[in-house]
Amino acid sequence: MTEHKYTNKLIHEKSPYLLQHAHNPVDWRPWGPEAFELAKKANKPLLVSIGYATCHWCHVMERESFEDPEIAEYLNAHFVPIKVDREERPDVDSIYMKSVQAFGQQGGWPLNVFVTPDGVPFYGGTYYPSVGRYGLPSFLEVLTFLDKTWREEPEKVEKQSTALINYLKDVSKQEQNTEATADDLGFHGENKTREFYTQSYDRLHHGFLFQQQNKFPPSMGLSLLLRHHHRTGDALSLEMVENTLRAMKHGGIYDQIGGGLARYSTDHQWLVPHFEKMLYDNALFVTALIETYQVTGKREFADHANDVLQYIDRDMTSPEGAFYSAEDADSEGVEGKFYVWTQEEIEKILGRETASIAIPYYNVLPNGNWEGKNILHVKRPPEQIAKDLGLPLDHVQNKLAEAREKLLAVRSQRIRPLLDDKILTSWNGLMIRAMAQVGRVLDDADRIAKAEKALHFIWNNLRTPKGKLLRRWREGEARYDGYLCDYTSIALACCDLYEATYNPDYIEMAETLMQTVEQKFGNEGAYYETASDAEELIVRQVSGYDGVEPSGNSSAAMALLKLAALTQNVDYERRAEKIFLAFSDEVTEYGINSSFMMQALHLYLGGCKQVALRGVESDQGMDAFWPLMRRRFSPNAVFAFALEGDPDATRVPLLTGKEPLKGQTTAYVCQHGSCLPPVTQVAELKNLVDDYRQVHD
Repeated sequence: MTEHKYTNKLIHEKSPYLLQHAHNPVDWRPWGPEAFELAKKANKPLLVSIGYATCHWCHVMERESFEDPEIAEYLNAHFVPIKVDREERPDVDSIYMKSVQAFGQQGGWPLNVFVTPDGVPFYGGTYYPSVGRYGLPSFLEVLTFLDKTWREEPEKVEKQSTALINYLKDVSKQEQNTEATADDLGFHGENKTREFYTQSYDRLHHGFLFQQQNKFPPSMGLSLLLRHHHRTGDALSLEMVENTLRAMKHGGIYDQIGGGLARYSTDHQWLVPHFEKMLYDNALFVTALIETYQVTGKREFADHANDVLQYIDRDMTSPEGAFYSAEDADSEGVEGKFYVWTQEEIEKILGRETASIAIPYYNVLPNGNWEGKNILHVKRPPEQIAKDLGLPLDHVQNKLAEAREKLLAVRSQRIRPLLDDKILTSWNGLMIRAMAQVGRVLDDADRIAKAEKALHFIWNNLRTPKGKLLRRWREGEARYDGYLCDYTSIALACCDLYEATYNPDYIEMAETLMQTVEQKFGNEGAYYETASDAEELIVRQVSGYDGVEPSGNSSAAMALLKLAALTQNVDYERRAEKIFLAFSDEVTEYGINSSFMMQALHLYLGGCKQVALRGVESDQGMDAFWPLMRRRFSPNAVFAFALEGDPDATRVPLLTGKEPLKGQTTAYVCQHGSCLPPVTQVAELKNLVDDYRQVHD
């Protein structure tokens, strides 16, 4: 057993991030009343340092500062240090991130915020170097300055913290529009968002130029553009989606050997990634890919989706079937080391013949394309490689498959990056949705079964006997009250699993969750981020911002609309409408920040066609409906299905009272409590589903 010189109170935690800091000389404490009570007794400020296990710059600051005995000694003497895993406590992270941005700093992690014993921030930033550089003061200089200010100028601290708490309360109120009406909602917001994407589109490398250097996967935005294309027929919307998905899949941001999308690209060419892989990025990427396959029928996008999911199966799925959170960028203390190659390595592993095909395909250079090594990426398809080399296409494809298999086998012997094996509820909801969608569209029963297994793990292990969802599971421990995003992400996953399986259990599970949301997160307009019985922080937030994952309110709106269709309960639609009205400014003026909420709004504005299909097993025409129901892109429709005589049909209000006509499979399309005449021909159903309400254009 390794002996450590230092051990602090984080040693009793389950979070991999907190455990990474358990042997720092800093006297870290977990977030909780004990630390704040100590600060009050000692009249000391607290350092709340927030990060996550796969955060590269968190590792850098730990090595430079938190492992430095001199810095630790000063920090321990003058502050009460707290470590927070932002993925376990997004509520704490969100408040303090907004605080740092209010101080004029750019947000990011590690997030280091100095707060009063009442938890109110008065100073903060992100990464501080151990030695002043990059125009930043050293961390010890910051600590010395703040200690002096705390002791000698308490009025400054009080003034800053008072201004900050007032700002946070005002922001929480301002984020909701209390004067909007349904007449303010329309597709004009979607049209405006499409124009913004068009103006930001990188026509050379694809994706969108939102930042000076980095490019983040815009998967939720791509799914919104698909909906715009579906409604309007706009060719550029679809072109931007296809090109961007290909650029990401073939770029260095995608792990060409093992599969999976990295967090972001540090250049506009999608070449050099920040190598960490997050579950939510890959889930949203899969959804965008499979939806693009639905729209275009191009098999490449379905294959890309399956490639991502094979990575999830292999490296990110627990033995119980739930999904892990992330993989680190670093291995052996070096960013990207696990993923890069020299040309010499590849030639030695593959042999001359296979290497002669793999090297040009993956753009391998003798001196590398990044720090002397090669980040593998694809610029030419196998067809072009075959033509350039004068080889048969099937030979090239076989050799590339062989090369990938051999390189993966060799790479698997390397020291792997850290796996953050927390099971996070909302992130699992995203991957369950993605798998259910892929399983439904590709008629893949095994993929649907994996989605179901993950959902049942969450339901059985992260839900209390009283129905409360919990946020995190690790090593047998479920902990932290679930947030709005946890409830609504799982509710929406249940809705998608219903449309993949037609098992009414999933509708009932979704209803149970959304009833709890109404009881514990209810507000006059949109929902609070935290439950009424959760820990009380300095402000109770309401947000519709779709950041790295859909906001809790965005997922709530989508789940409520689907439930309204399936249960025929118009109250669910009214609750979704309240969310749209609360954030009407965002969805009509700044939709790029609310791209998932705008997907839900698209369903609402499109009339939310409620399709009940009653199948007749002996009817040869029933199979003709299957592609429309399961494979086709229908973002303004919700489907329910049951065979004639199925007793479970009575458990789905949308199916109740709707029977097959004259021994034929029959479809009923309903909308806002009224149903159109039933149809028995697929073409008729297609026309009814594709129709959009013109009143909202």
